[in-house]
Amino acid sequence: MIDALYIGAMGMQAQQLNVDVVANNLANVNTSGFKKSRVTFQDAYYRAMNPTLSSNESTESTIMLGMGAMVSSNSKSFTQGEMKATESPLDFAIQGNGFFEVLMPDGTSAYTRFGSLKVNESGMLSTSKGYELKNQIEIPSDVLEVVVDSTGKVSGKVANEEKLLELGQIELTSFASLEGLVPSGDNLYLATDASGQKNVGLPTENGLGSIAQGYLESSNVKLAEEMVNLVLAQRAYELNAKIIQTSDEMLSISNNLRR
Repeated sequence: MIDALYIGAMGMQAQQLNVDVVANNLANVNTSGFKKSRVTFQDAYYRAMNPTLSSNESTESTIMLGMGAMVSSNSKSFTQGEMKATESPLDFAIQGNGFFEVLMPDGTSAYTRFGSLKVNESGMLSTSKGYELKNQIEIPSDVLEVVVDSTGKVSGKVANEEKLLELGQIELTSFASLEGLVPSGDNLYLATDASGQKNVGLPTENGLGSIAQGYLESSNVKLAEEMVNLVLAQRAYELNAKIIQTSDEMLSISNNLRR
């Protein structure tokens, strides 16, 4: 019965994390480029115990008693989100597995699917938070409109000029294992050893995906699916709480036998 108390407590703790993850998914249902998380569970360690032997048994047998469940991982799902038109020339959605690589203030790289870009005070193409693209692209002040095709080629329309002015090339980055990327906030991900080899190239090549100007990728969170997950997590939490309640009642009965 004492074991049941700890088993129930571990189950409640695991389901609480599950509810927290679902809550974060629902909170970001309208966050462009957001990728939902999913929690997986595994059985906890086992304890060996010897049962009471009958008089005719000559050898002891061992029973392995499970000690509950625990969280195995909290990983991201990088399935494609819905494409939504914004009519903004500096909004870009990636149709594929690629990421925009941006420079952080400390000189390191981060990666994002959030393609709402702007021209910063230095005239460079950057994210809405001011992080410049790794392959820096300068937009001259006399450019009236920025044009980006599906291959990432950046051009600009200049007054009294029919021919587009070539400004640069957007590159995309992908990894051998996307689940190995670590989210760091601001719609950014950091590479780790678990993410594997980095693949940098032009859009439409090597499965990196193409770029759609005037679109943003919506969150891949599905409301109906997350609501079902929330109900299941709540019921599992209640059942684990019931285990603790039942074990406590059994202990109370044992304590009152002498009365």
